[in-house]
Amino acid sequence: MLLRSLALAAALLFPAAALPDQLFEDVRILAADDMAGRLVGTPGSAKARAYLIGRMQGIGIEPFGEGYAQPFTAKHKEQVLNGVNLVGRIRGTGTSDRVLVVGAHYDHFGSRDGKVLNGADDNASGVAALLAIAADFARNRPTHDVIFALWDAEEQGLYGAHAFVDSPPVPRTRIALNLNLDMLSRSDKGELWVAGAHHYPFLRARFERLAKEAPVTLKIGHDGPPWTGSDDWTAGSDHYAFHRKGIPFAYLGVEDYPDYHQPSDDFDTIPKAFFARSAATAVMAARLFERELGEIAAEAGRGK
Repeated sequence: MLLRSLALAAALLFPAAALPDQLFEDVRILAADDMAGRLVGTPGSAKARAYLIGRMQGIGIEPFGEGYAQPFTAKHKEQVLNGVNLVGRIRGTGTSDRVLVVGAHYDHFGSRDGKVLNGADDNASGVAALLAIAADFARNRPTHDVIFALWDAEEQGLYGAHAFVDSPPVPRTRIALNLNLDMLSRSDKGELWVAGAHHYPFLRARFERLAKEAPVTLKIGHDGPPWTGSDDWTAGSDHYAFHRKGIPFAYLGVEDYPDYHQPSDDFDTIPKAFFARSAATAVMAARLFERELGEIAAEAGRGK
């Protein structure tokens, strides 16, 4: 019954007959040439942050302290990276202290050989889906606190997510689950994947319920046998920062395609109907995990 209501809510949020304009507009703006590929520590990154801060304020995401920006430094090879995460929350209506963290990285690679790598799918798409989730929770408040984190310097080594987990804005023991959104809009097979059940088996039944009702073809895997090497996504995106601390994760993403990490990963190449269904699935997933966050925390041994 819960999943049926979530499916209905997703259908209303992203009706098949109409394109979800704000979702696409967020990707179009973030993946425009004037963002210069959103490389960490560059003016393009700062411009993307300014846009995202405006969107967070408009949605009603509450900052921790005086602002959303949480700067960090990281040593990458022989270079010091000066990154900035954007972090805020929507407070829950209940009394539980369990927290859901919804995250997506907003950075990309800048330019290569004079061509901008706009990173429309990787990962303007995940950022746009995160903002859609936040807008949904702002309209219909969650029971638990939900933190929304936009991470920097993922492409160099997940540095923003590691900085967040190493110094979180709430005690780490309160974080029951990370929902990570990284590459949601491109799939040659029309498939979205969810990873995490191999490491946290109590999530599998939830993933299966979600897959039955999702408006997209949702498959489970890419986090253990038979997947190996780069096909095992356990350490492949920001959720790994949580996993290394024993915090369960659910990672939504697509498999690689020819435009991956290429200048051709542009807004115009996104199949919009698939992206709308994929983003709607992300909203459904966030609603499901938030509603069952207490049970997830207990099953993970992270308190009541």
